[in-house]
Amino acid sequence: MKPVVCRFAAEPPQEDLPTGEWADRLRADFLAACLRIDGDPDEIGAAGELVFHPDRGWAGRTYVPITARTDTGMELYGHVSFVPGDSGDDSEPSDFEAWADYADETADEHPEWQLDLNADVVGGWRGEHGEVAAMTLVWGRRILPRGDRVTAELGDVTVDACPVVDERFTLLAPDVYGGDYLEVALRDGDSSGELARESLYEDGAGDEG
Repeated sequence: MKPVVCRFAAEPPQEDLPTGEWADRLRADFLAACLRIDGDPDEIGAAGELVFHPDRGWAGRTYVPITARTDTGMELYGHVSFVPGDSGDDSEPSDFEAWADYADETADEHPEWQLDLNADVVGGWRGEHGEVAAMTLVWGRRILPRGDRVTAELGDVTVDACPVVDERFTLLAPDVYGGDYLEVALRDGDSSGELARESLYEDGAGDEG
């Protein structure tokens, strides 16, 4: 019998994709995090236009994932998180934190990719018998020309879902739990069938886990 695992633990996106002064604030935090990446700055290169992904909230924090291509062909990826303000008293978001890394493989070099995924573990969920699921923020874009929602699949259980917005999406779901590893499925709202499915693990869960 499979252990019980949390499903749909994260809040759905609450805001439109960032624009204006709000985008500028997030951009500044993300670029500051990029400067802290452990790597050769000349190899990584300078960030181009930032691409924002839908926000997701979990455990009292909101996460806004971001990606950017650089002038050396790398991809910067990461997220800015914060404690959202209370709409009841008009308080502003606070306690901003940012994390970033880079990848030297991009979708341009992999025509076989159907989804372009990034991920970062942002916490843990304690389940039965002391087992802990890795609560994982997953964001990316669809490469296929259709598909309006994505789901996070842990074994045979759907643990999160998100609409596709301007080809972009964000999930926040448990991973590495009960012997199962997270996969992302692209679906069309007109049918229950899958258009694509990708694992977070290049060489198979057993190798990467």
